[in-house]
Amino acid sequence: MTRSYAARLPGLDTLRAAAIVAVMLYHLKSSLPESMAVVAQFGWMGVDLFFVLSGYLIGTQLLKPYASGDRPSIRSFYRRRAYRILPAYFAVLWIYLVFPAWRESPVLPPLWQFLTFTVNLFFVDFSQHAFSHVWSLCVEEHFYLVLPLLVIWLMRRPSLRKTVFVIGGVILFGTCFRGYKLLPLIAPSGWSGREVPDDFGIFYYRYLYYPTYSRLDGLVVGVTLALVRIFRPEWWSWLARRGHAAMVSGIALTGTVCWMFRDDAMGDATKIAAWGTVIGYPLLAIGLGLLVVSSVSRNGWLSRFSVPGSRLLATLAFSLYLTHKEVANLDRRYLPTLTASPEWKTVVVYAVTCLVAAGVLYGLVERPFMVLRDRFERRATEAVDAEMLREPAL
Repeated sequence: MTRSYAARLPGLDTLRAAAIVAVMLYHLKSSLPESMAVVAQFGWMGVDLFFVLSGYLIGTQLLKPYASGDRPSIRSFYRRRAYRILPAYFAVLWIYLVFPAWRESPVLPPLWQFLTFTVNLFFVDFSQHAFSHVWSLCVEEHFYLVLPLLVIWLMRRPSLRKTVFVIGGVILFGTCFRGYKLLPLIAPSGWSGREVPDDFGIFYYRYLYYPTYSRLDGLVVGVTLALVRIFRPEWWSWLARRGHAAMVSGIALTGTVCWMFRDDAMGDATKIAAWGTVIGYPLLAIGLGLLVVSSVSRNGWLSRFSVPGSRLLATLAFSLYLTHKEVANLDRRYLPTLTASPEWKTVVVYAVTCLVAAGVLYGLVERPFMVLRDRFERRATEAVDAEMLREPAL
């Protein structure tokens, strides 16, 4: 059975489209008009939105069978994830290896890091920065590997207390870890003998931004939403009836985090963004989680309207994520007259070429393997919640 796209949830399409656009703006901000800089500087938050969406969708897929007294097939789950992620990822990695001109940065990290999805755990400096944006895919792959095992363990003897302890423990660990690494650097000199690194940006990426154990907040919030929806339907119903309030609250909380990160955290250890790093990520995850609630609520604005182009962007999101930096690099190399200055024509060139490249990757690799996956997994596909089948994240 191939997947039907006849009845998709427009709210989740909108969020997924917003996430990939935000990520692209952030990565290409140096080539964009100054008027887009305010939005582009916060584009990194698109990754956190992807994390919340993945946590919610994948968590629902794994937890849904338990609501009917069944168990998910872990083998089937891993197989479906492999069909979904690996073909397109390895296709792009092959291009990186065979065609050096494709690389947005001259030096590629060691191949074994890409094959083991550990690029985010072994960041050295910006000299090996080609295909660096795959760090977030590494975080998700670690999540896909561990979550099913964690679910099996928790569901052997289901307990609200145990579940809350695990969720709170992961969030608390990330917060404490970031505080341990960061606060001694920005505290008054009398508080700590540790000196601020010469290149705080490298320190920030290596220990705070890239590592999986520091960036689990969004995934945990997404899984928490899935838990509430499946095992506490009365709580979920209460949330779903307040879709408008969830959206307003989510925007307000996300805006607060934007204020906390209004300075570039990667550039200076003393700015407020550095302090915001400690508590900003979980607050951002909660704010984005409220937007997800609004997007699937019948009473939410996000769920009522389909933004033009959002379905296309949502469908191509993974292919766009894999290829946009490389395509922009080719644009600058082979279309210099059109991309030499940060003007709107440059934005148009980037948008068109990135969409075309993503469409090719999706049509030739990503989509065929998803169809093949669903053909081999017909029974599992039919058992998955109908909402899950509507979403390109699966």
